[in-house]
Amino acid sequence: MNVLIAGGDGFVGRNVCAELVTRGHTVTSLSRSPDAEVLPDTVELVSGDITDYDSIEAAFEEKDAAVNLTALPPLHQPRPGTFHDTVCIGGVMNAVHAAQEHDVSRYIEMSSLGADPYSPIAYWRTQGLGDLVAQYSDLDWVILRPSFIFGKGSETFAFIKQYTTPYVTFLPDGGDQPSFQPIWVEDVAQIVADAIEQDRHVRQVYDLGGPEILTFGEVTRMLYHAAGESVRILPVPMQLVEFALSAAEPLQTIPFGIDQARALEMTNTTDHNDIKAFGLDKSDLMRVETYLSTTSTNSNREQNHG
Repeated sequence: MNVLIAGGDGFVGRNVCAELVTRGHTVTSLSRSPDAEVLPDTVELVSGDITDYDSIEAAFEEKDAAVNLTALPPLHQPRPGTFHDTVCIGGVMNAVHAAQEHDVSRYIEMSSLGADPYSPIAYWRTQGLGDLVAQYSDLDWVILRPSFIFGKGSETFAFIKQYTTPYVTFLPDGGDQPSFQPIWVEDVAQIVADAIEQDRHVRQVYDLGGPEILTFGEVTRMLYHAAGESVRILPVPMQLVEFALSAAEPLQTIPFGIDQARALEMTNTTDHNDIKAFGLDKSDLMRVETYLSTTSTNSNREQNHG
């Protein structure tokens, strides 16, 4: 199949592109500033902004399937001039319109667990509204809603490293609540590829989670342990965090605001994990601690051979 990946050189996209190439598909990556270094050599690169229909429309021509992976990070405030609405709603409208104009036979929308048009948090609210755009289209759509995705280049791991310190660190409420269900990016890539190839997934919405439910504090400890460092987590009341962020928000000096703090308060786990629809069991999925242990071991080997 000839497949277009919007956001193909991003964290999830580069893994999806690699998986599709391995399966023998012809792949095109669409992004604002294409990065050939992170993609297989056979992937075609096209430039376009998902919020600008005219810049992306031609990329959908003669494609059998399209995957929209574009979104703004939930744990960082949008850059000045960018908004969740324009990307997660307007971007989906543009992608769906272009796919319909060019008779794309399969459309995959990468949403997120917790997407809800009535959510008080902009990221999940706009994701939920974007899902409705796809669902009300004439396309053979599939909507995937994973919990937090981890792996090399993970925003969640980067966020923890940015806002915590080794040995002693502070987390809202000690990082003990809420819980989430992290899923490995390569497991997600396989699911995306299956959703493209298998007709039985058409017009289905899938909530996806990893094999374990963890707290933010637990993942923080795992990250530092894998790096050979200890960390003691001290709790900070969430009310105090929100008060401080409310005072700092007008200054726009940090990429973390009230919306992002509220995101950390949300439980992000599945009521029913739909990985079974893709022939997977929890035992088939990568666990965070196993991944960190493996990558840490490989990193040490590279340093010893360097």
